[in-house]
Amino acid sequence: MDKKYIFHSKSSLNRINVSDIELPLPDLKNITEPKALAIAKWLIQWIENDLKNEKIQENNILPPKPELAYLLGVSIGTIQNALRHIEDLGYIESKQCIGSLVKNPSNKNTTLRKLTSKREIAIEKIKQYIKSNKIQCGQLIPSARALSELIGCSANTTRLALDYLCTEKIIQCVSSNSKHGWSVLSTEFKISDDTEMQTLVQQIELDLKNYVKEHLSIGDRMPPHAQLAKELKASIKTIHDGLKSLIDEGILLARRGRYGTTVIKMPDDKSVDIKKETSIFAPAHETAFYYYEKTQNHIKKLIAENYEIGDKLPSILNMSKQMDLSPNTIRRALENLAKEGYLTFMRGRYGGTFVIDKPEIETQSFKWLAVNPQYTKAYK
Repeated sequence: MDKKYIFHSKSSLNRINVSDIELPLPDLKNITEPKALAIAKWLIQWIENDLKNEKIQENNILPPKPELAYLLGVSIGTIQNALRHIEDLGYIESKQCIGSLVKNPSNKNTTLRKLTSKREIAIEKIKQYIKSNKIQCGQLIPSARALSELIGCSANTTRLALDYLCTEKIIQCVSSNSKHGWSVLSTEFKISDDTEMQTLVQQIELDLKNYVKEHLSIGDRMPPHAQLAKELKASIKTIHDGLKSLIDEGILLARRGRYGTTVIKMPDDKSVDIKKETSIFAPAHETAFYYYEKTQNHIKKLIAENYEIGDKLPSILNMSKQMDLSPNTIRRALENLAKEGYLTFMRGRYGGTFVIDKPEIETQSFKWLAVNPQYTKAYK
């Protein structure tokens, strides 16, 4: 990496407690603007005052989001949106595995590894969409869901980008009998000319490729996620997402159990052929189906032998303990059984998972196999 960053250790930084905030809380009941925006203005005022009075310093860690949410009586999501607002203005800088650090907006030196967020990329893409389609002031733009497909971002990221553009007075939310959605308020905005905008995951992808080239050979196993996260200064989730991209590119092969994730092609290798020996194992997503189907058949047998139509199944947590499986495996199996018409889910106080049809116990073999049935062809 060309740019030099300072990687702070969480143990070396001071965390601010909510009890240290002396600024009176904002009145969130009698406001006409979004709560997140009102909270953002309050946070800016507090940071500016306490930096000036030296009550807090740069790189102090903000209180946890749940504590701020409890203090202000709002949801964690509202706090998250407020923090995004003030981060865009340079008052904080978020760092994975650490938290949100106080920054002085006048100090432009970036000391943390923080690249372009997905939301920032979505913001620029929406601006480009407005410009390229010559949308005039007062005209509606597509819905968040439709726009997300047009710009290639998730629906949630697109909504966050639209909220930000609304605070910047570029668009506005319109709701009336004749029309509803987002309309362009101003076309007097600039589009970033940074052609190398990257998310942190995209940067980690490059770092992982460099790691493979420098330390590993074909057939070697990748180190554990936790070790990679420590070496590359990123969260385990970011490492997971970066590895997934390398798997999709055919550089790595993920196999279940003790086999782990192995290198099957060097990053600089532009060939598309995968070695025959790597195909003996079914892809990870197929073996996952095998595992879920095995769990489904067990639950089917459990329902057929112990429950009647209308009966309520135990909670996912209880079933995971009884079957010694993860709650996520149980949840996926129940969702598949619901799609097959055996179960239904109900929310609320008296909700749960209910039997709506009794399955027949099947004796046929599983559809998904742990070994790829095509591997024999490769060795003929």
